[in-house]
Amino acid sequence: MIQTLLVANRGEIACRIFRTCGELGIRTVAVHSDADENVLHARVADTAVRLPGAAPAETYLRGELIVKAALSAGADAVHPGYGFLSENPGFARAVLDAGLTWIGPSPEAIEAMASKTRAKELMGIAPLAAAEVTEADLPVLVKAAAGGGGRGMRIVRRLEELSAALQAARAEAASAFGDGEVFVEPYLEHGRHVEVQVLADTHGTVWPLGTRDCSLQRRHQKVVEEAPAPGLSERLTGELYALAVRAARAVSYVGAGTVEFLVADGRAHFLEMNTRLQVEHPVTEEVFGVDLVAEQIRVAEGHALAKDPPRARGHAIEARLYAEDPARDWAPQTGALHRLAVPSGVRLDTGYGGGDTIGVHYDPMLAKVVAHAPTRAEAIRRLAGALERAELHGPVTNRDLLVRSLRHPEFTSGRMDTGFYDRHLAGLTESASDPYAPLAAALADAHGRSRFGGWRNLPSQPQVKRYELAGEEHEVRYRHTRVGPAADGVRVVHADARRVVLEVDGVRRTFEVARYGDEVYVNSTHLTALPRFPDPTAQLAPGSLVAPMPGTVVRVADGLTEGATVEAGRPLIWLEAMKMQHQISAPVAGTLTALHARTGQQVEPGMLLAVVQETSS
Repeated sequence: MIQTLLVANRGEIACRIFRTCGELGIRTVAVHSDADENVLHARVADTAVRLPGAAPAETYLRGELIVKAALSAGADAVHPGYGFLSENPGFARAVLDAGLTWIGPSPEAIEAMASKTRAKELMGIAPLAAAEVTEADLPVLVKAAAGGGGRGMRIVRRLEELSAALQAARAEAASAFGDGEVFVEPYLEHGRHVEVQVLADTHGTVWPLGTRDCSLQRRHQKVVEEAPAPGLSERLTGELYALAVRAARAVSYVGAGTVEFLVADGRAHFLEMNTRLQVEHPVTEEVFGVDLVAEQIRVAEGHALAKDPPRARGHAIEARLYAEDPARDWAPQTGALHRLAVPSGVRLDTGYGGGDTIGVHYDPMLAKVVAHAPTRAEAIRRLAGALERAELHGPVTNRDLLVRSLRHPEFTSGRMDTGFYDRHLAGLTESASDPYAPLAAALADAHGRSRFGGWRNLPSQPQVKRYELAGEEHEVRYRHTRVGPAADGVRVVHADARRVVLEVDGVRRTFEVARYGDEVYVNSTHLTALPRFPDPTAQLAPGSLVAPMPGTVVRVADGLTEGATVEAGRPLIWLEAMKMQHQISAPVAGTLTALHARTGQQVEPGMLLAVVQETSS
């Protein structure tokens, strides 16, 4: 029996595994980088062991350090979570060689399936050779052989783009997974991403635990997942189950795994087998009423599964909440997370607590929010409503995208495919800020600042406050009166430092307000309080290229020097942040008059990297 378990991971998945361990009476051990010293997973574990360093390559990808941590903390088992070393057969062997229990499939099974190229060969599918790709093969997808999560992937639609895509994918894959191997496969424009959860024991039983649909993806990163996959015929579902069980039996698989397919024209095309727990496993747990982590532990202890899996009930949908800014090309966001809370009735899996800091070194996912209901329509309504009412006080998130995606007719009808965001992203990210949020913020702030005197001021000239909202400046005017605050166009029913009630056209609206320094949150709207008069010195020269996020300069264009002539759109600088590479290009054609970026340099948002002076016509 396992007594003490170390999770070789961080964040949300570490916390989720610890929760099950606590229910089973198993002591827990966390590992943490220096950057993660005070985050949630390090706080909630019974014991935590430091991995010196900050970047994944120095810490969570160092298998020998993690095995040493397990032994020093007295652990007798290791759970890899997902990502990092979860599909590394060498790490699994090292755990077993140290006399520890490995919560996962055998190293041989991982070796056979963790590399997508070898998995395809095992299933009788030959990947395209990059050197042999022709115009007739396009479009193709360049894909990391190890890992997932959308990193190390590039769609190539023109043959001349293939070389650069291979180079970028290799660099991103090596940084994220410690393995730069990539391969090329045909890209199906309008397929659905469907997967089957499998669970297998050491006694020969393999359960196909339903289907999941993960078609809503942006930049190959899953955004919304659900179980079961809607609209599949009984014949196709049976075929998917059979292929998934065949893949598991082909490598004598043990534990939880996922077999992924692209479904198009009523046919299933094998993609890969993930030899680990998936990010989206909660939807399967909700539908089948099982704890997959508990089952993983029981299987590792030698227990047998029942002959047949439990029966499915209802529908579950998961939305991934990311710290990213749609106004800045979805750049990952960092900073203090003051509050993260969702209404009751939905499941929240997160690795952050109020007061934690979202750093630059890791994936920007804040949480997974999951709704389960008797029907798909009810699950959609429940999840969209919960996200809309969630309290997210911190960096900008993709919350609005999630809510609008869930309510989009193409999704609600189950007609979505992997091209959903290619078709609809622009419309789903249009700014729709609440026009009364700045007034509510101003009234709450005024009450807070005048709490010792209340609203006893005599009638006065309008008070003026300025806020930034969705990249635009808003000026608010209100007045102090003998009976309280007043503003044009509305009736102020109530105002205090945390709650404002306005009557607009006879309809009462309530605004919950929270302020942290200059950052203000009014219901789901984020504002920044501005000084009354703008700073005339806070201007950059035209053509200035600034860092859109904190990160590391990983590349400067070859031969780029001050005085060089550059074309509009030419890539100049590459940043790496949260394991993703971001390209910064010349905004105009002209002359590079300043180049401050250096390879290896750490940069902060707004830091000046270069200046391109436009060529006069």
